[in-house]
Amino acid sequence: MSREVIQTDAAPKSPAYSQAIKSNGFIFVSGQGPFDPVSGDVVGATIQEQTAQALKNVEAILKAGGSSLDRIVSATFILAEPDDFAGMNEEWAKWFPVDPPARQGAKLPIQRPGLKISIAVVAEA
Repeated sequence: MSREVIQTDAAPKSPAYSQAIKSNGFIFVSGQGPFDPVSGDVVGATIQEQTAQALKNVEAILKAGGSSLDRIVSATFILAEPDDFAGMNEEWAKWFPVDPPARQGAKLPIQRPGLKISIAVVAEA
C-alpha cells in the first residue's frame, strides 16, 4: 500500500499534521479551518464566510492531490456553536448543489477566538 503526503502553498500548513494523505485510491484531507493560507488569520466573521474559506482550503488540497470537490465521498464538519448549523448548511448547499457527499457533524472540542468551523473530507484520488 502506497502512502503519499499532499502539500500545497494554496492552503494553510501545520507543523503538527499533513494537509492530506493519498493512499489506496483516496485522499484523506485533515480538518481545514477558515484560515488564510498566507497569513494564517481567520477569514470571515459569519459562518457562511468561514464555511466558504474552509471549503476553498479543502479544494486547494484536493487539487494538489489530483482530485476535486466533486470526488468527495465523505465529509465531517465541526462547529464551534450548534446554532451555526443552518448558516453552514446554507453555504454548503452552494458548493454541493447536486449529489452531495455523505456527511456528519460534531461540536468543536477546542475554542480558538473567531474560529467557527473545521471541515475534513475523504475523496476519491
